[in-house]
Parts: sequence; C-alpha cells; structure tokens
Amino acid sequence: MVEWIVFCLISALSGLSAERVDWPQFRGPNRDGISKENTWNPNALSSGPKIVWKINVGEGWSSVSIYGDKLFTMGNVNGKDIVYALNVKDGKEVWRHSYPCDAGNYSGPRTTPTTDGKVVYTLSRNGDLFCLNMTDGKVIWEKNVLRDGGGENITWGLAGSPVIYGDMLLINAGEAGVAMNCKNGAKIWSSSGKGGYSTPVVFKKGGVDCVALFSSKGLCVVEAKSGKQVGFVNWETSYDVNAADPLPINDKLFISSGYNRGCALVDISGAQPKILWENKSMRNHFSSCVILNGNLYGVDGNTGKGALKCLDPGTGTEKWAQNLGFGGMTIAGDRIIMLNEGGDLFIAKASPASYEESSSTKDILSKTCWTSPVFCRGVIYCRNNKGDLVSIDVSK
Repeated sequence: MVEWIVFCLISALSGLSAERVDWPQFRGPNRDGISKENTWNPNALSSGPKIVWKINVGEGWSSVSIYGDKLFTMGNVNGKDIVYALNVKDGKEVWRHSYPCDAGNYSGPRTTPTTDGKVVYTLSRNGDLFCLNMTDGKVIWEKNVLRDGGGENITWGLAGSPVIYGDMLLINAGEAGVAMNCKNGAKIWSSSGKGGYSTPVVFKKGGVDCVALFSSKGLCVVEAKSGKQVGFVNWETSYDVNAADPLPINDKLFISSGYNRGCALVDISGAQPKILWENKSMRNHFSSCVILNGNLYGVDGNTGKGALKCLDPGTGTEKWAQNLGFGGMTIAGDRIIMLNEGGDLFIAKASPASYEESSSTKDILSKTCWTSPVFCRGVIYCRNNKGDLVSIDVSK
C-alpha cells in the first residue's frame, strides 16, 4: 500500500512538472508579455545560440502564437498574405491559408494569430478577418471588420491582434473598436472613425469588464459587453501612431507612445479618467511595456535609437537605462529577453537595482527586427521584417 501511495505521488508530481505551456495569442497567455516559466538557462547565449530551426515566412511584422505542437504566424509573399501553421519542433509547414493583400508600406501583416485550441483567428492590414480550423486551416468564416464595422483604415494598416473575450472577438478598428461573434463573425457592436495600432486590453473598472485601446487620437475605454464608451483621454502623436498597448495596473492604466510623446499613468476609477503623472521617461514606439513585481520594464525611444529601461510605475521615476538600441522585449520568469532592431539578442535579470546581463549574442537575425521575441517551453522565437523566423533553444 505504501509503495502504491508513493507511486501515485511521484506520478502526480511528474504530471505537474510536465504540464504544457502555450503562448496562444499576442503577448502570451495573459496578454501581459510574461511567461511564468523559470526552469530554463538564461546563460545559454554565452556559448553561442543553439538554433533549432530557421525558415522564411514572408515579409511582415507578425509575431508567433503557439498551441500544442503548432506554431502560427503570418507573412506576405508576392501580394498575398499567408497564414502558416508550423510544427513547433522542426519548423516544417503543417498547413497554410493565403489570400490577396497588398504588402503596403513597411511590407506585410502586423497582427499575430490568436487561437483557442480549436480555431485560429487572423486579421490583415486591410481588415480581412478569418476564422480557420486549427487542424487543417480551412476557412470556417470570414469578414472584413472595416466594411462590416464601419471604421476607416489607418495609414500603415490595422496592427492590433484579435482578442478572444468569452464568445466575442475584440478588434481595434474604428475609434472605439469592434466586437464580432466568435462562432460566425456577426457584428455585436462597432464604431466609426479611425482606430490606433494597439491591441485591445480587457480589464475591470468598478467590477465591470471593460476594454482599453488606442484610437488615432487617444485612449478609449468601453464596456466589453456593449461597446459603450466610459472614458477617453486625449493622447495625440505624430502620424497618429499609438501602437503600444495600454497596461492595466490595479485601477489605473499606463500608456506610452513614441515620437517623443512620452508616457502617463491614468486613474480610470472615477467617472472621468485622470492623468496622475506624465513624462518622457518611456516612449514606446511599438513594443509594449511589461510590469513585474511592481516594476515597469520597456524599450524607450524611436526606431534607430532606443534604450531598455526600468521605471517606477507609481511615479514615473527612471530607475535605470541601458543603451541596447531600439527593439522589443518580453519577460520569462525573472529575466528580460530583448531583441534589438539590428538582430542582437539579450537576456538580463529583471531587477529594479540595475541592468544585469545574463548572456547575449549578436546578429541572430539581420535587421530590421521590430517584432518582440516570444518565449515558450524553453525556446526563444525571433523574427525580422524579411520573414526570417528562428527558434533558439535555451532550455536546461
């Protein structure tokens, strides 16, 4: 009997340690840019990157999502957008779905596929929204969120990824977003005008589920179920580029934009949003910040010049800055993983005390790398605008 109990305990613990971790959407499982995995080797790059596979998926800026044994991403080849399902272990193609789409300025799709484990949702720069069978890529339904929702396209095309909220799909199109039915694509609520480039963020305001997103002119807060606007903060930038996602911090939202616009902490608990502080310590051009243990980490600056920084989100005070160039970042466990636009990859401790590098490697990809790296199951995924996608093993 004792032996049987011991066997059961060992089996249970083994099952827990082998629990699968997915990255099913833009910015990860909780849409916060954080992987909670900590059993990996942050010093792995010191002896040179261990590249598992490298392929080309076409021009674009789409990140990757991972579910089970499949990895999903997008690219543009010869005037067609291509949605790829790849084998996560070797990068081999499982299926693809393509459709006509002009590459546009800064060529290719900007959004990242979203999956619930049964279907995959994708969005083009022109508003073409697809629901695809995750197994074989066949189209279940398709809509155009601009045509069906009444919004206008923006200068560089739609860039916010689809977000699943219950039986609704949230899209940043129109000045206050669009909600579609997950099962058939029917419009639930919508808005006119021009949206921004950020991805919708769901949070609670006074116990009610709300959505924060950027329009072309500022921060917009709507009720998730109805689309009713419950808050707006004017936040204009050069070229109407508000690309970094709003970041919920309790009953507040941290916002940041590039082109020297800066950042702010907005109290959204009352009837009208109120800016608590505002400065230029963090100017997120594309990549969104990440908050860990009460500290804010992000890439400050525009393309061509940038620095990795740590801020106190309560006051906006800068704690440290490291000149690593412009790029994108994510956090895994207690480590920052940053890919700069020149293709250099850095792993550093996420600490408010100072920048403390664990390991790094140069030229993992050729430039231009504006897409934030993804960490999943001991592997880092990096991509450049030409569509080179690389898988790097940093497991123990």
